[in-house]
Amino acid sequence: MKKSIFITLLFGMFFISTSVWAQTEPEDIAIDSDQFQDYFYEAIKQKGIENYDKAIESLEKCVALQPENPTLYFELGKNYYYQKKYKDAYDNFEKATKLDDKNRWAWVGMYDVCYDTHDYNQAIIIVQKLIEFKESYKDDLISLYMNTQQFDKALVLINEMNEKYGKNEQREIYKSQILQDAKYQGAEKGNLLDQIKKNPKEESNYIELISMYSKSNQEEKALEVAKMLEKEIPTSDWAQVSLFKFHLNNSEGDKAVISMNKVFASDKIDKKIKHRILNEFLIYTQKNPQYSDALGKAISYFQDDKEVQVAKEIGKFYVNKKDWTNATKYFEMHLKSVSDDVETGLLLMQCYVEQVDFNKLITKSDEWIQMFPTQPQFYYFQGLGYNQTKNFKKAKDILEMGMDYLVDDTATEINFNIQLGEAYHGLGDEKKKEQYFTKANELLKKKR
Repeated sequence: MKKSIFITLLFGMFFISTSVWAQTEPEDIAIDSDQFQDYFYEAIKQKGIENYDKAIESLEKCVALQPENPTLYFELGKNYYYQKKYKDAYDNFEKATKLDDKNRWAWVGMYDVCYDTHDYNQAIIIVQKLIEFKESYKDDLISLYMNTQQFDKALVLINEMNEKYGKNEQREIYKSQILQDAKYQGAEKGNLLDQIKKNPKEESNYIELISMYSKSNQEEKALEVAKMLEKEIPTSDWAQVSLFKFHLNNSEGDKAVISMNKVFASDKIDKKIKHRILNEFLIYTQKNPQYSDALGKAISYFQDDKEVQVAKEIGKFYVNKKDWTNATKYFEMHLKSVSDDVETGLLLMQCYVEQVDFNKLITKSDEWIQMFPTQPQFYYFQGLGYNQTKNFKKAKDILEMGMDYLVDDTATEINFNIQLGEAYHGLGDEKKKEQYFTKANELLKKKR
């Protein structure tokens, strides 16, 4: 990102050199000086109203009077630059620097021209000169190295600037881009290790190195750095991220739980990392059910998470595993904080069915019907529950009521007809039973 900009400068009177005084009559000097002043201020005025052609005409008259005055070429360069006449602009800025090598703004003008014309290689040469005036131009040089794909040079300079002035957002973006290429990661790992030796209490270097080792599947090295971090900064939450993974891989469940809880309690660690840890612990708990209580406690850390409803997602995980008991547990946990989540309510009804808990199915589906009286699926589940408990009259009544709310839902309509057939069969009305079973079969054929 280019940071340099033109700064408008007000230049005062410009006088003729002493060598010219020695060769010119006094009256001629006065005339030339007056003319120069008039032409110069006319140029400044015309530039101010963006009449660059007239400004250039006046400056050319000034040049005729003082051809070795670098300020005139700088002003000419600016006027040509504003007109996007980049070659003329560059030539005049360059002439200014040749007459006055310390004229920083003329070098800046050349840089601006190169940047606007995408001549980044030439811009690099100019910025290297500008660094002699102000070291902050090294950030511009980093940007130019990125544009010319000289990533090795950019990385060296980024690390130099970070060490001297601290990190900034743009340098970190560039660094992240460079380190996507594995060939630069070795040098960066070495740099981070050096930084850790120099500044053992700087947490960010450990974190970055742990991340790099983890991404390159060097888990043992990541763990070594995590242990170094824990030793140097015992209060560091980030050390626990890697230690959690290490303990999990070594089946050290109790230690993994301790590290996990420290991570979850930290407000320094990104939520995405916390979600990843929870997911890994969920899979671990599936094979080690003795840690189910620890999993339940872990979920409490995410109660206020609006982006990911953790208890609900874990419930779905157990549904896919056909672990209906745990699915029920986590769906019920989720509904304590989000009581009107219809999707979770329907999933929970299915869990009761799979567990053959029809009394609870009847009770809970009734609660949902009170909240959502136009949601037909809850009537279906209650009707199913009544059929299974042989309360066929109530099954028939609730199912017929729910049918009134069915709209373009063939699958649910098939289920309603089957349950109504079962209800009428239980009531001894075989004609009605056949009527609803036949309707269910017809719908099933159409669906296929």
